[in-house]
Amino acid sequence: MKRIVDVRAFVMGDAAQGADYHAQTEEHWITGTVIATPMSIYPEYQASRLSFGIDVLGTVMVEVEAEDGTVGFSVTTGGVPAAYLIEKHFRRFIVGQLVNNVEVMFDQMYRASMFYGRKGLTINAISGVDCAIWDLLGRLRREPVWAMIGGKIRDRQPMYATGPRPDLAEGMGFIGGKLPLPYGPAHGDEGLEKNIALAARMREACGAGFFLAFDCWMALTTPYALQLIKALEPLGFRWIEECLPPDDLKGYRQLVEQRSHPILITTGEHEYTRWGFEALLDTGVDIIQPDVNWCGGLTELLKIKAMASAKKRLVIPHGSSVYSYHFAIASDVTPFSEFLMMAPQADKVVPMFTPLFVDEPVPRDGHVTLSDSPGFGVELNPAPEWTRPFTP
Repeated sequence: MKRIVDVRAFVMGDAAQGADYHAQTEEHWITGTVIATPMSIYPEYQASRLSFGIDVLGTVMVEVEAEDGTVGFSVTTGGVPAAYLIEKHFRRFIVGQLVNNVEVMFDQMYRASMFYGRKGLTINAISGVDCAIWDLLGRLRREPVWAMIGGKIRDRQPMYATGPRPDLAEGMGFIGGKLPLPYGPAHGDEGLEKNIALAARMREACGAGFFLAFDCWMALTTPYALQLIKALEPLGFRWIEECLPPDDLKGYRQLVEQRSHPILITTGEHEYTRWGFEALLDTGVDIIQPDVNWCGGLTELLKIKAMASAKKRLVIPHGSSVYSYHFAIASDVTPFSEFLMMAPQADKVVPMFTPLFVDEPVPRDGHVTLSDSPGFGVELNPAPEWTRPFTP
């Protein structure tokens, strides 16, 4: 097995507009519509997520190079701060290692940053390095990642669509649709009524067998979430997602214990590492939703999945395109996956990381298929002006 000789971090430039799905124009549904957030309690930050800086960090690309010149790569969130950690701290634990030493490399990065990390941006940076190493390992072995972690459980991965038009997604073959919740507690009863009116319209527009869900993006309180659940029951919604702040484990436990409804409680997009997910699973939530590019990388996601499987819980990763698809298609507790509708009006299917990758797979008839191409199966689009090397 080859050794690693270099680790490089690049920050996405302006020409890569769209590569970071939070960095969109005001015409895009992700940034140009009212979506409930933790900042919705402040009127001046209610209209757009751009107003409080959801796009300030941006996408980082990580390259890991082996001694024969083979390069693996991945992406994560964190901008210049994450790039600094990768090149100025984590690099020392990667250069010189055998590429297949994925466990020791993760462990050393995690332990060395424990005094300032454990969650958030630090783990985002570690995740980018880890996924790049897995991509490199697959390229050296000439195997896709899905083959290295156990092989395909299914030939095609069913997908649900996240976006404001589940009615259109149903016509594209998706199995379900997840809506961004527009209004939170600060909007009072009027906001709750508008949320339910939206849910009712979409239920009427979609078939009875098409599941619907609300993505609440950490914006609610426990009492409000219970009100929302009660109002959604007659509409047959499948779940409400990430309704409380990530650290409100007591609140999630209350939602589960006070269950008198068939609506599932799901969360985990902003949780990190096996330790964070162990505590989250202990609350009893029905589905966990780690992001492989944020939660600690594939090395950590496999451990998280093992814990969830032992507790008979589903693992439905948050977005992440190929980085989650390879995991999902090889996972017995991931019967379907998320696809983020990146078209500005959510009216067509486009690659999630446009314009970064060549041959990024997208759902066809609501299902994703993966090739036998090595690593995560995509190549970088050859446009170097999209990235700039990190410099402190």
